[in-house]
Amino acid sequence: MNSETICALATAPGGALGIIRVSGSQSLEILSRVFTKDLSKAQPNTIHYGHIKADKEVVDEVLVSVFRAPHSYTGEDSAEISCHGSRYILNKVLELLIQHGCRMANPGEFTQRAFLNGKMDLSQAEAVADLIASSNKATHQIALSQLRGNFSSELARLREKLLRLTSLLELELDFSDHEDLEFADRSELLAIAEDIDARVSRLAYSFETGQALKQGIPVAIVGKTNVGKSTLLNRLLHEERAIVSDIHGTTRDTIEDTIDINGVTFRFIDTAGIRQTNDTIEQIGIERTYAAIEKARIIIWMIEENTKLEDIQDLLQQAKGKETIVVCNKVDKMNSDTFVPPITPLLYISAKTGFNIDQLEAKLFEAAKIPELSDHDIIVTSARQYDTLLRAHQNLDRVLSGLQTGLSGDLISEDLRLVLDDLADITGEGRIMTNEVLGNIFSHFCVGK
Repeated sequence: MNSETICALATAPGGALGIIRVSGSQSLEILSRVFTKDLSKAQPNTIHYGHIKADKEVVDEVLVSVFRAPHSYTGEDSAEISCHGSRYILNKVLELLIQHGCRMANPGEFTQRAFLNGKMDLSQAEAVADLIASSNKATHQIALSQLRGNFSSELARLREKLLRLTSLLELELDFSDHEDLEFADRSELLAIAEDIDARVSRLAYSFETGQALKQGIPVAIVGKTNVGKSTLLNRLLHEERAIVSDIHGTTRDTIEDTIDINGVTFRFIDTAGIRQTNDTIEQIGIERTYAAIEKARIIIWMIEENTKLEDIQDLLQQAKGKETIVVCNKVDKMNSDTFVPPITPLLYISAKTGFNIDQLEAKLFEAAKIPELSDHDIIVTSARQYDTLLRAHQNLDRVLSGLQTGLSGDLISEDLRLVLDDLADITGEGRIMTNEVLGNIFSHFCVGK
């Protein structure tokens, strides 16, 4: 694959400017055939002004950035053509490159070549896709941290500890005939193994937070009919997303949309009002409300002035174990002289006027329990990495059990090797990755990356 020279559009067509990427051993020679200058002898990290030509016809006035192996994104000789963003121009330039020896790149092939040429490991390659797809400050920060190699460095430290543990066990095996010599204190080995397992577990269980940040933290807005759930959704989104009516049972299905609060995406789900009904369609909507409660990480339970305490207690039972914020809506219509709060703590809001909506957003962010992220924090967002870490954790459980029960060192060493292999699978270092694995990873990339 690496013997071929590839090209692809790296920007969306139709803008003011477009960038076409070329990579491969023949990239500069091929480009020289369609460019007004010979780039085959061009110095690395230089920019050249000229024209892309088709026979005697000028296609566009462009700038060509030249990169030489191994100091390029892919680790190969490569170039980037900056031209105007016209669809015709971009397609014409790609057509000329293909006519002179390039082929169109597959999705993610530039990053795949970077991995195969040792420019980045597999976890960093996956971070490239996450960085491109990042939709808020938190996901951007997580992807950038992984791209910079913080996750890889942590795995390298774990592997170093595992290798030390393995070497101590194998030293014990080598001198097992000498009963008067003790080369590995089992309590010391157990402490090392427990520390490694704690770190692996922490990485694995960060996946829940990673997925929530990546997909948006699910928040269900729940309550009885006509309590103002759809009005609240529209207020939070700053647009008329849901139909608002005084008629009971207007919302008959879940409506979803997202907003960012303090750099974190929240995915709000407006649900059908909970009440007794003989309407078959409305009943289906209510069943979906309960399903939304199950899936939600946070629940906004809306009540109003005349809500009875027993009704609230019954409803809260449905949300047991969930982060729940109880809000009393329609404070603009409330008679403060006669209203007795049925439950505390209670946040008073007006979805209609916007009163205390900022306080609700603050409570949502607090309920999400998102750790304060630094540039060095590691949050796992890849399902592949999560599955591999869980496998490593299971193998470490056998190591711990073996050390605690006095199992033979050769059997424990075998489990340790499995853990080492698991961690190597995450970065791809020292492992032969199958085309199927690489295909699954890079097929989700955009073509120009």
